[in-house]
Amino acid sequence: MKKVSRLNFWLKSAQAGALAIAVCFTLGATEPASRFNTLSHKLMCTCSCAQMLGECNHVGCPNSTEELALLRTGVDSNQSDKQIFDSFVAQYGATVLAAPTKEGFDLVAWIAPFAVFAAALLGTVLLIRHWVSTRPRLEPAAASPEMDALRERIRRETEADGGYPV
Repeated sequence: MKKVSRLNFWLKSAQAGALAIAVCFTLGATEPASRFNTLSHKLMCTCSCAQMLGECNHVGCPNSTEELALLRTGVDSNQSDKQIFDSFVAQYGATVLAAPTKEGFDLVAWIAPFAVFAAALLGTVLLIRHWVSTRPRLEPAAASPEMDALRERIRRETEADGGYPV
């Protein structure tokens, strides 16, 4: 009976530890600084540097300071992520999003690469099967008296004594 209670104690302790770790991680995700960092990596800087808004750090960037301030205002005023993204899209266009949306025509950007890969793979398999099925079959050569004599000579020369005439 004592072993069961120890096992139960360790099981409950492990569950409590896992719960404590989960709570710590979920509380940190709602912190404004981490939310700001997460959102800034989902937006692109509009200065044509092709960097995430949170990473745009080249000297004299004309846009990142203003965009980061707009993002900070949205996070501080507790706007939802969708509201912040919508305000950025309304002001700068859809190119400000680091990833295309998953609705409407932009859904094609998510599906097309996988569909093209699958079609190319299927096409390659079908092409190889076609090549294999249409390849001419090699027929064994007919035995001629000259070939039979050559085979017999090769057998004699490769016998156990080395095949050299004595």
